[in-house]
This record gives sequence, C-alpha cells and structure tokens, in this order.
Amino acid sequence: MWDKIASFIIRFRLWLIVIICVITVVMGYYATKVEMSYDLARTVPADDPEMIFLQKFKKQFGEDANVIGIGLQDSSIYSVKNFNHFRELNMIIKNIKGVNNVFSLPQIKIILKDTANKKFRFDALFPKEIQDQSQLDSLLEVFHRTKFYTDQLVNEKNGATMMLIFVQKEIMNSAKRVELTQQLVDAGNAFTKFTNIKLHYAGLPFIRTIMATKVKQEMQLFLLLSALVTGFIMFLFFRSVRAVLFSMVIIGIVVVWVMGTLALFGFKITLLSGLIPPVIVTIGITNAIYLLNKYHLEYFKCKNKPEAIAMVVKKMGLAMFLTNLTVAIGFLTLLSTDILLLREFGIVAGINIMALFVVSLVMIPAIFSWLPEPKPKHLRHLDFKIMAKFLELTDLTVHRHRTIIYIVSVGLAVFSLLGMMKLQSVTFMVDDISENTDLYKDLKFFESNFSGIMPLEVEINTGKRRGVQNIDNLKKIDEFETFIDSLPKVSRPLSIISLVKASKQAFYGNNPNRYELPSSKLEASYILRYMKSQGDSIGLLKSFVDSSYTRMRISMQIADIGSVKMDSLVSKVIEPRMNRIFAGTNITTIVTGTTKLFIKGNRFLIDSLKESLLLAFVLITLSMAMLFANVRMIIISLVPNLLALMITAGLMGYFGIHLKASTALIFSITFGISVDNSIRFLAKYRQEQLVNKFFVPLSVSESILETGKSIIYTSIVLFAGFIIFAFSSFGGTIALGVLTSTTLVISMFTNLILLPALIMTFDKPKKMQEEKLLIDEIDPGFYGEQEDVDLDLSKIKIHDRRGSAE
Repeated sequence: MWDKIASFIIRFRLWLIVIICVITVVMGYYATKVEMSYDLARTVPADDPEMIFLQKFKKQFGEDANVIGIGLQDSSIYSVKNFNHFRELNMIIKNIKGVNNVFSLPQIKIILKDTANKKFRFDALFPKEIQDQSQLDSLLEVFHRTKFYTDQLVNEKNGATMMLIFVQKEIMNSAKRVELTQQLVDAGNAFTKFTNIKLHYAGLPFIRTIMATKVKQEMQLFLLLSALVTGFIMFLFFRSVRAVLFSMVIIGIVVVWVMGTLALFGFKITLLSGLIPPVIVTIGITNAIYLLNKYHLEYFKCKNKPEAIAMVVKKMGLAMFLTNLTVAIGFLTLLSTDILLLREFGIVAGINIMALFVVSLVMIPAIFSWLPEPKPKHLRHLDFKIMAKFLELTDLTVHRHRTIIYIVSVGLAVFSLLGMMKLQSVTFMVDDISENTDLYKDLKFFESNFSGIMPLEVEINTGKRRGVQNIDNLKKIDEFETFIDSLPKVSRPLSIISLVKASKQAFYGNNPNRYELPSSKLEASYILRYMKSQGDSIGLLKSFVDSSYTRMRISMQIADIGSVKMDSLVSKVIEPRMNRIFAGTNITTIVTGTTKLFIKGNRFLIDSLKESLLLAFVLITLSMAMLFANVRMIIISLVPNLLALMITAGLMGYFGIHLKASTALIFSITFGISVDNSIRFLAKYRQEQLVNKFFVPLSVSESILETGKSIIYTSIVLFAGFIIFAFSSFGGTIALGVLTSTTLVISMFTNLILLPALIMTFDKPKKMQEEKLLIDEIDPGFYGEQEDVDLDLSKIKIHDRRGSAE
C-alpha cells in the first residue's frame, strides 16, 4: 500500500501542494475570525440538575458572577478632596458602556421613613458637593450607624472600602469586555495619580478578562519560542537553513489550520486550546527530523534523489502514521468527556496532529524533490562520541545488570505509589494566577478585608405565597444568616432580611439598636406595610425576592480557598447547619451559585480526565496488539511507559503539585508520545530478530545502539518544546510544561533501559522467520541505521548468568 502512496505523492506532488495551499487560504480566512473566550470555563454538563437549577436561579434573580470590585485601604480617602475624587471615579465608571450600576460609599442611599405617605424612601446620604471636613465626618457617622452597610462596603475594623461594579452579561461574555476593563483601569489610574491612593481590582469578570488577554499574549510568545528553540535544534542536526526554513513553513501551515479549525467549529481560544499551536510546532519538528534524516540516509545509499524520496514515503509512512496516531489518541479520548473545555481541546488537537502527518508526508518529500541534492555535511554532526559511549554503557547494563535494573524499577514504583497516595485533587477558581502578579495580590486584599469576592448563593423556598413576609420564617432565615456571618471565610450575607432590619431601623429614626427583625407580628405588619408602599425603584427587591414573595435569595462572597476546602465548607458545615435550622418547617433550601458549581465541576473534571486516560490506555493497547499480535510483547511495551507516568504522579504528590485540569492532561498527552519510543525500539528489535535468526541478545544490542539515538534526539526536541511552558505566567501552564518534559525524559530512560531488559528476560520468540506481523512494515530507520549490512561477528558477546563474557 505504501508503495502506491509513495508513487501517488511523487506523481501528483504539485497538485497536492496546490490543494494544501488552497485549504490553508480557506483556513487562514476563518482563522481571522477566531475569538478569545471570556466565559468562565464550564466544567459541569449543561444537563446536570445543579447546572439547570443555577440557570433558573440566574433568570429569576440575576447574574451572580458579573461584579467587579475596586478596593482601597487608605485613611486619606476620608478627606474631603479625595472623597470627592472617589465620587468622580464612581460617576466616570458608571458612564462606561456596559456598566449597569455602581455601588460604593459616595453613592449609597439610606432608608428614610416618610410618615406622611406611610412609606420608606431611599435618599442619597452624601450630597453632590461636600463643603468641608466637618460635614463629611458628620455624614460618615450617619453611615456607620446605618447597619445595613456594616462590613459590606467598608471594613469597620480598618476602614478599607470597595466599589462594586455590575457589568452587563452581554458585554461580560464578549470581546468588548477588554475595552471596558481597560477604561475602568484607566479611570482608576487617573484617580491614583490625583490622590496617590493605590487601588485593588478583583471579581470574576475582571480576572477572566486579564487572564484571556494573557492567554493571547502567551500563545503568540510560546509559538515564537517553540519555533525558535526547536528550529535551532533542527539546525544543529542538519546544518541547513533551508531544511529548517521549509520545515517551519510546513508546520506553520498546520498552525493556521489549528486556528481555522477553532473558528469552523465555533470554538474560542481558551487557556488550554491556546497551547495547541506550540505543541503542533514541537511534534511537527520531530516529524520533519525523521523524514529528512531518512531522506538523507536513503540518498547517500542510492545517490538517486527521486528514488530516495520514494523510499522515505514507503518506509517511514506507516511508522509516522502510528506515532502521530498514538499522540492523537491521547487528545481525542477527551471527546469521551462531557466537559466542553476538554472536548474542544481534544478535538482540535487530535484532528490537527493527524493533519500534521498528512501535510508533512506530502510536502517534505515534494519540496525537497525540487531542491538541490543534500551534501555530506548534513550528517557529519550525527556522530556524537559521547552518545555512543552512553548507549554502549546502557547496552552493557542491560546485559549484565538486569537484576539491578529490576530492583531500581520496583523501588521507583514503590516510591511512586507512596507519592501518589499524597496526591490531592485541588483547584482554585483563579488557579492559574501567579502569586507574584498584582492580580493575585489584589485578590488577597479582598479576601483579607472583605472575605473574598467569589459568589455563593442560597435559595430559600417557603413553599407558600408571601411566605417570605411571615415573621416566623424570617426569624429562621435570620438564624441561618447569623450562622453564615460567623464563618471566617464567608462575607456577611445580604438578603431581604437585611432590608427588613434596615427598614425597622429607619422606622425608629435610624436607631442602630433597632437594626433587627420585628419582634412581633403587629410590629411586622406596620413595617412591612411601609415596605410595600415604597415600591422597588432601585430594583433591590427584584434581585432578592420573587414577585409572589415565595422564594428569596441569600447572597454572599467566599474566599478562594480551593475546591477541597470549599467543598468541605459547603457540604460539611453550611448545608448540615442549614438543614438543622429549617428542619420541621415547610422551607426548602439549596446552595447554588458559580462557586458551588465550580466545586462540582472540579470533581467532574478529574473523573473525566481519569476516564479519558483509561480510554487512551485501552486504544493504544489495541494499537499495540495490532502491531505485535502477542500479549507478552504488549505488556512488555506498556510497562516502561506506565512506570514513567507513575514516577511523574509520585513526584507530584511529594512536591505538593495538585491534580487539576492542566496537570491531569499530562498523563493522556505523554502516554501517547512516550509509547512512540517503544514502537520504534520494538520495530528495530523485530527487524534485528529477523536478520539474526531470533537471537535475542544480539537483537537487543543492535536496537539499543541504533534506535537509542532516535529516542534520545526526539526526546531532546520534545523536552525543549514543552519546557518553554515553564516560562508562563499561569501556574497550570508551568506545571504542564515542567511535568510533561519530566515525564518524556523519564520515558526516554525507561524505554532505553527497562524495555530491553524486559525483552531479554521475557521474550521467548518461537515464530518462524517467514511469519509476517504488521510491525514488520515499520521502518525504524534513523541515524546510521542501514538495512543491507554485513553481520559483524566481533560484536557478539555471549553472557552467562554470572555476568562474565566470552
């Protein structure tokens, strides 16, 4: 089959390149339309009951994650000059397109009793112009007596204050939010310039905007770095600018296809999908190195360029197809998950890795068929004496010290298992922000002064029309809110209860001692009558109670304490107490909100990644079964790669690296890549078996000495390609880069040392030489490997079990 494919590519190479160019132009057009994702990553399926409930909750009461906070802690804000500047900042931000409302100290309204009309009215506490410091101090005193705002806008202990900015949902989930965020920051910078007061920014819309902008910047940076680093390594291999240039053009075509694929499928650039282009560059370079090197070797054997190019496609086509397939499987198995973020990442990466195979197999032979013939200098650098010595030492170790290899391997497995027991699945809502950034420090400011800014909601359903107005129900709800207020990592709750208490305080002349629920039904009837008459001019009631007064909302913020602690706080602290308080009543309660779904989403995420890894293992095992048709060889080939994954998981446990989306992906990705080393080694081993009449020791030696070069060279390229992610400003991306690189290096050693040792011990070939396997079709050809060579009997050393040689 590969003879026909080679003939087809050579014969129609011009038309094939034209087709690829046309596809690239089309993909390039769509690539210009790809957008950044500004949505909070959805990790819970849309049909999940809790997700459905949250959507209904938002429809009734409004969004819970559309608030941006601006905080400050500086006593000079309470001077007349700076307070007026703060008011101006409030008005400037309120006029920014996309901002629904701004809630801050200079703009607060207090509840006043209108006896004549028997209703409450909301009046601004601070006038538009404050004349002097005494007036401001007097108004601030009134504010501090208004308990409705206690620890909501101002920290009563240290005077820190914040401004809450409510953003339109349509703006929040579009590229327009970048402009909104920039206008907001510009206004804040101008305020800081006038007052010398430092501002802190937080809130999910703001954080997601900054992160999305950084994702775009890093995708461009890593794409450039991966091209430079891997291109430089390729230049060292071939000493040819021409080879590097055209290889990069070919890889660049597939990068355009990646961006076009995102747009065609309606996907957006996320933190994960932004990593695909640099990954494509890295894997593409390994493809180019294999194809070009095989071309050079074939050319120097036959001195005929067309024949050499045909042999490249014929001999390397299946090998490259299988190696790209195993890598693609690692990504495509993510399609088995219900998590949109992972599915998008998997489908785009998997499809384009296979596209990379097709483009490389067509364009590299085609382009080099038109270029001048290669020169001897292109392979001079491949004769590394240090590498030859290392491989000879490896070969000697495998033959004479297999017992030590097994002891070390078992020791590493035990060491890894102990480390894996320490491994925890912990994710933070802003997990990827570096601790050294202003964004992270600002988040900590809000956590230390206002208990955080991550939204958590509770819906109270009284089960009866106007049940929210029932004084007995209000007392139960107040008991629950008092408990919530006592939790150190949760802000003071805000609900209709707060409004009822504030109304009673206003009813009694703004007496702070009267900030409480009505003590009797008679008192409640007077106060609620005033509340009913006042209407809802500021939309406060609509945000916290439904029109029938059957259901109500309790809103609070929580610190970003991590998924495990959040889960424990909600499921083991809040919900049990909530159930006890409302036991024996008709009231039903549900904890919901973006934070609650984030907790559940983390569990979904890890479970989905475990399932995808298992599926990848099964599919790759089936691929190996097709190659070998031998259960023993399948097990032998998988053990070294599984040990590499175990070691990485163990190191994660020992170093406290948590299992999350970015780190869990490592295992699916690296398993597919590392298995490639096993396939190449075993293909060469099978080839040597056929030549050497199934004499295992000699076949193993030849495989180590020759295929070992390919494993080391490709591992160097892959390590260099993935380690650049360590320079990211996102913690998850750093972990992905470091751990993937580490796993690939470990896999290199396990496939060079443990794999041949296992073959020496357990492979007992009984196959006749004429028996044909699929793996016989794979040419593992790489540096210095020749098919038609004379058998050098001087290389053969027969080892006895005591390690002596004859």
